[in-house]
This record gives sequence, structure tokens and C-alpha cells, in this order.
Amino acid sequence: MSRKILYILNPVAGTRSKTNLQRIIEEKTKKAGIPFLVYSSVAGGDYSFFHSIIKEEHVSDVVIAGGDGTVSQVVGCLVNENVNFGIIPCGSGNGLALALKIPKQPQKALEIIFNGKASSIDGFAVNNRFACMLAGLGFDAKVAHDFTKAPKRGLLTYIKLSLKNFFFMKPHRFELKAENVSLATDAFFISIANSNQFGNNFTIAPRASLRDGLLDVVIVTGQNKVSAVLQILRQLAGWNRLLATPLIRPRKGVIYFQAGQLEITNLSDSPLHIDGEPAETSRQLSIKVMPACFRLIQPA
Repeated sequence: MSRKILYILNPVAGTRSKTNLQRIIEEKTKKAGIPFLVYSSVAGGDYSFFHSIIKEEHVSDVVIAGGDGTVSQVVGCLVNENVNFGIIPCGSGNGLALALKIPKQPQKALEIIFNGKASSIDGFAVNNRFACMLAGLGFDAKVAHDFTKAPKRGLLTYIKLSLKNFFFMKPHRFELKAENVSLATDAFFISIANSNQFGNNFTIAPRASLRDGLLDVVIVTGQNKVSAVLQILRQLAGWNRLLATPLIRPRKGVIYFQAGQLEITNLSDSPLHIDGEPAETSRQLSIKVMPACFRLIQPA
């Protein structure tokens, strides 16, 4: 099958200058002999206008040069198109690319685009909004909201905002239903992970897989802050046990389990993020995995 690549470049993702990125893309793709188009990302995140371009131009691949938020928005709009997606990671966290071992160097990422293999992976929906990797309520969502407003991007900014918010961190009240389990708990945050990556090589859900048809749910419950830090470190290290749903009970520490779908009542109206981007919160959240819903080009 002949290929034609549609590149979407986010000029403000991450911290690195994008001055030379388009030049590298154009030079490498011409050398590979593949026709291509280049567009900039859209501030509002609505990429539905690409439907007609994909059909008229016979596009076979949509490649996103940006972070997890841009990837999520693009794939969410074009998930029903018969195309392969690719990533040139240049965001602040790049969790999805890290999970799939896609390198950050544009030249190496392009080699995967040209020579890699496309295979299907899961996504999920949060109140019908698409997510490719991670959604969260509470503390990490507040950090994500502040991060978007910060004048500078990058890991250092994220760490500073996390420390700042930590001192004012308070638990929120939630009710959860998954399969035959109901749970009411206070929690500093809830992460719903499709990938084992939090971003920047932090592994919030060590058992998560992009191909298992399940979501990993990590709840850091209300407790003193010293204990919360220790429990988060245990989770990042992979020491907390994955619970079978019949064993889920309110407890201090971390509640870690898997489910195909989840209902959350957000009683405190805590903030929400989807793939690192601020999202409008809701009192009721319906979350459901979308098995093998899009094809992503990965190392062969």
C-alpha cells in the first residue's frame, strides 16, 4: 500500500525549540520518498476538519509531533479513520511514547515512523471524551491545571508546582463502582491508567498494559501527608499489590485494582485532567476502556 503522511506539529509542546523540527521532518520524509503534508496543531483541540483532508489526499498515516495531550486530542477526533498514527514525542511528559519505547530524538522517531510496525492498542473514554493514556482526579489534576498556566514548561516546572500544591493538598470525597464492587473513600487523588507511564519515566501503574482491555485504577486515600508520600513512592516502585476486585475495601494507603469500566461520583468536585490536559470536571464520571481502538506505529 502506498503511503502518504499527514504531520501535525505542536509548536508549543515541551521545552525544546521547534525551529528545526519541521525542517528535519521534511528532509527525512523526502529522503524516504514518502509524500506528506504538514499542519500545525489546533489550540482548541478540534481536528475534525482533517476527516475531509484524509479522504481527499488519501492519507495513510497521521503523525503527531507533540505531547500526550496533543496525541490524545488528535486520535480522539480521528479514531474512526482508517489510518495509522505515529508519534514524534516533544511534550513535557511523553508518557505514551515512553511506554512504547519511542525515542525523543526526532530523527530516531522518524525512523520508526518509516520502518516500524503499526499495531492496535487500547484507548478509553471519560464521559465520552477520548483518552489514550491517563486520566486523574484530585492532586495531580490540580497540578496539571496549574502547569498549563505556567509561563515555562518542562519537568522542573512540574516538580515545583507539585511541591507547591503538596502543602495545600487535601483529600476529596469519592464513590466508585466497578464490576460488582462499590467503594466510598476520601482520596488525595485517583489515577485511571491505560499505560504504565505517568510521564518522564514515572510508573504510576506498573501492571498496566495498552493491550489488555483493562484500566488500572490507583487511589491514594486520605492519610497524613508523610504516609501519603511513602505510599506514592511504594506505588512508583511497584511494591503495592494489585487487588482482585472482591478484595477491595476502604483502607489507608493505596488501593490498586483493574477494571474494564468504572463509575465515579466526584462528591467534592475535584479537578480532572485527561492525558495531562485540564478537563472540565463533573459530579458523575463514566469511564470505559475502548479495546484495540486505534493503530499506532511502534518499533518493529
